[in-house]
Amino acid sequence: MPQTQTATARPSPFDQMQRAVDIVNTSPHPDNKISATLFNRKFSVSSTNFWPAPILDKFGTEERVGNASGTVHAETACIMAAPGPTEGASLCVTDPFCPNCAKNMAEAGIRTIYIDHKGFKKDFVARRAHAFANMSMQICEKAGINVFELWRKEERLIPILKFSPSYVPPEDNPAERQPAEQYSKDSFCTAIRAIQDKHHDHKIAAALTKNEAGHYEIITVRTHAAIGYTMKADLPEIENPQGKYSFMQGPINRLLMQAARHGLKIQDGFLYASQVPTAREQVNMVGAALHEIYVGDLSMARDEYALQAMKVMQDTGILSFNACAES
Repeated sequence: MPQTQTATARPSPFDQMQRAVDIVNTSPHPDNKISATLFNRKFSVSSTNFWPAPILDKFGTEERVGNASGTVHAETACIMAAPGPTEGASLCVTDPFCPNCAKNMAEAGIRTIYIDHKGFKKDFVARRAHAFANMSMQICEKAGINVFELWRKEERLIPILKFSPSYVPPEDNPAERQPAEQYSKDSFCTAIRAIQDKHHDHKIAAALTKNEAGHYEIITVRTHAAIGYTMKADLPEIENPQGKYSFMQGPINRLLMQAARHGLKIQDGFLYASQVPTAREQVNMVGAALHEIYVGDLSMARDEYALQAMKVMQDTGILSFNACAES
């Protein structure tokens, strides 16, 4: 589970990597023990990969949720647990990261990633080296994320990717934010209908959130490719993903990461998706301690696995899927 500390004024990536290394063996995963630390000058959050308690209690460690494992990845767990905005933050991780975490880190505004040098020597890495080299690193390159190999004892950094601080990645559909009052369920559904009408047939997600000052706002996102990719310039690459991974980012994952990026806390019970979230998005929702979602069309999903995950999540009482009542 994520652990939060107050960071020093000038946090050292070597110290922050040590925090990740110190907890990696506490990961409950029997084979792939991974940990990460997300940090800036205000806070530091560390986590291993883990099964959220409701999933562990109901499914154990062997059963899949749809086509997704029941685990939340360490990098994503740190982002969702951040006590403040993740924009511009850095992240240390014990192992090279998967393309899904690369997309999440880009969406959350992570600026620099440090990978422990020992992570490149693990057997698991050898099995997924192609995805790391051909998708994770390309996503970082498009998003302008600095990536370093870190040697703790020598306090040495080897640059893998490095960008000018002034680099700003292109983004076709940035998140929309609008001030809001604290909503009732009925007024939230009314607001959602107006948002859905605006976005027509696009797949979207929206949520009522609270910022650090205690003010409410609604944040809305569309399904889109990873930050830095544009449909005009990068369509051939977007349409030819590597293996099981996709360059596209689902709206719930985008929403979870964008909320963290801006220091917004999603209010449980005030979350909406135009169709059933993917199995992986549902697992991440549980990892974010969310329990309820409104869905525009409960019969529509990206694939059958999302519908399978919805059924078992609902049958076990882990997640509640509801339709907004018609006005």
